[in-house]
Amino acid sequence: MACFCGGMIAQTEKTMTIRVLDGKTGKPLLASGYLVRVDHEQTVHADWVVQNEDGTGRLTVPGGASLLSIQANYDQSTQTYINCDVITGGAIPVNRWYSISEILASGVVARNGCVKSKDAAKIKPAAKPGEFIFLVRRMYTREQWRE
Repeated sequence: MACFCGGMIAQTEKTMTIRVLDGKTGKPLLASGYLVRVDHEQTVHADWVVQNEDGTGRLTVPGGASLLSIQANYDQSTQTYINCDVITGGAIPVNRWYSISEILASGVVARNGCVKSKDAAKIKPAAKPGEFIFLVRRMYTREQWRE
């Protein structure tokens, strides 16, 4: 019975590939960790991502999850990249939420607000079904002091 139930739980999980790119160059980055949230919950699930040698990550979320927000860390998890798709205007950037079903069905590339719109056209990564690509930048010195 335990084997049967374990199989049922595993089937309800959703797995996707994540890629983190430099927002100014479009080049892949090797993150030192990830902060994953689902469905507007505050709980962070850093252990849901298994990093591959090529810098991509395999993200597994519970079957009932419908929205995803993710950030990446650098410098051995001491600093968090700023996502280039953040909503600005306040003192604290607000991360966007992405549809997990859309990521699985067609793939999603997050908006790149880290460069001017004319330069953003030069950085056009393409996502495959089951892949989420997000672009980031390092924190500016003044942002580090706010933390």
